[in-house]
Amino acid sequence: MTYPMQPHSAPPPARDRRPGWGALLAVGLLSAALATAGTAGVVQLADDDAPIVTETATDGAAQPETAAPSAANASLADSVDWGQVADQVTPSSVAITVGSGSGQGGGAGSGVIWDGEGHVVTNAHVVAGADQVRVTLSDGRGYQADVVGTDVATDLAVLQLAEGPDDLTPVQVGDDQELGVGAPVMAVGNPLGLSGTVTTGIVSALDRPVTTQSVGPGAAGGQPVVTNAIQTSAPINPGNSGGALVDASGRLVGINSSIASLSQGAGGQAGNIGIGFAIPVGVAESVVGQLLEDGTVEHAFVGVGLADAEAEADGAVISAAGVTQVEEGSPAETAGLQRGDVITAIDGERVDSAVALVAQVRARTAGEEAVLSYLRDGEEQEATVTLDTRPDEQ
Repeated sequence: MTYPMQPHSAPPPARDRRPGWGALLAVGLLSAALATAGTAGVVQLADDDAPIVTETATDGAAQPETAAPSAANASLADSVDWGQVADQVTPSSVAITVGSGSGQGGGAGSGVIWDGEGHVVTNAHVVAGADQVRVTLSDGRGYQADVVGTDVATDLAVLQLAEGPDDLTPVQVGDDQELGVGAPVMAVGNPLGLSGTVTTGIVSALDRPVTTQSVGPGAAGGQPVVTNAIQTSAPINPGNSGGALVDASGRLVGINSSIASLSQGAGGQAGNIGIGFAIPVGVAESVVGQLLEDGTVEHAFVGVGLADAEAEADGAVISAAGVTQVEEGSPAETAGLQRGDVITAIDGERVDSAVALVAQVRARTAGEEAVLSYLRDGEEQEATVTLDTRPDEQ
């Protein structure tokens, strides 16, 4: 059985990192159409290529943390005053409606107030192709907004309220690195046009490689969006795109971006099935900072073509990322990687598919060092790679 991935920028209520990895795009990716705001795009996944969508949820994926929720997490979940958390976060959450003069209609999504200067963070696919953007605060006040910048590769966008008020409540930014599997979280947003909706759940997995496909006006040629995502059971639905995922203290830990939905053949359920994904706030901080500074974003680059691979290690067969190409002058070449190497980990974190390695690199920034563990001729080796900026961004 397979499941399709679906964006969750909602249709209007009833009334109301590009190629740069050589042969990377030959890798089978988990695909979900990230449509222009208001279009429910769904792409059926391939049985053999989907990194998160088989019933075992491990086919081609990097293994998430799978430890059972700790007693501390369980105790915390029982003791959380979600009403208080909602009171804290809701004023920092906004509903977004968009209009398009391209004949594709409008749509709805969610966002978070980033600072007191009127900047709002949302998903890039929420505002893709939009001619008009309206942001409605939790108290019902609405303002026109301009798009400051978008980064399709990470599916993030920054808006600026036009003539916004001086009493905005910026979201409190947390640290996704402090999250553990089983930690309680809350999603806040505008599902199906129902603004101010809150739902709760837990962190189901971390470092989950999720690939969605951006399409439509403003989507930069349909380039894939690869996210080293937070997976959550907090119910999220169409319209939650761009909204906040917060921890039990009301701190922002992720920007909700996509959901898994059952295919028509599996019952036709198109809404929440308890599998949602959020962009880690650490990625959002980096991208938003760059967009606000100069309107563009640099993305980390290794310079290898990849394909899913298997290798033998200590008598066992393991899944990994196989190097099919090393680009001349790239960080990979400088570090000594060669075609035929099989990459098994990055900075000690297991890599068991090509898309898993892509997601890990995209979670990092240019200039960082990363240690790649790999097998060559059956021998375990390591290489320290200094990530560069993708050549098409220099």
